[in-house]
Amino acid sequence: MAMKFDPFRELDRVAGALLDTRQGLRLMPMDLYREGDHYILSADLPGIDPGSVDIDVDGQLLTIRAERTLRNIEGVKWLTRERESGSFLRQLNLGQGIDIDAISARYENGVLSVTIPVSERAKPRKIEIMSGEDAQAVRGDKAVEA
Repeated sequence: MAMKFDPFRELDRVAGALLDTRQGLRLMPMDLYREGDHYILSADLPGIDPGSVDIDVDGQLLTIRAERTLRNIEGVKWLTRERESGSFLRQLNLGQGIDIDAISARYENGVLSVTIPVSERAKPRKIEIMSGEDAQAVRGDKAVEA
């Protein structure tokens, strides 16, 4: 098997590893969009064991953690090893108007999909407009209750 050695690529890889200031946390690229009354978050986590993925909500903070571990094969001579092991972390502030209890997630083909529903009270709603007589009747009922 012929392999082409590129000294500049190797130098770039080594320099990147030495100058990496993320302290072990790896990039977790994601997309986030709203579809109807749900937000959909899709994060790339290729090669991750689904059992290592942890999603939690603390207040309005959504945290996604994952761990990739690579097999350590004894007695082999590596020609190249670009796949990295390590931890992945991503945090998002959900803000108000999210139904935190109904958040769901699935992991398929290296992509983590998190569905974040909008709460009922944050959804747009139509306000009924009353005519003069209807409005007086409603105000009269409230005066009786008070």
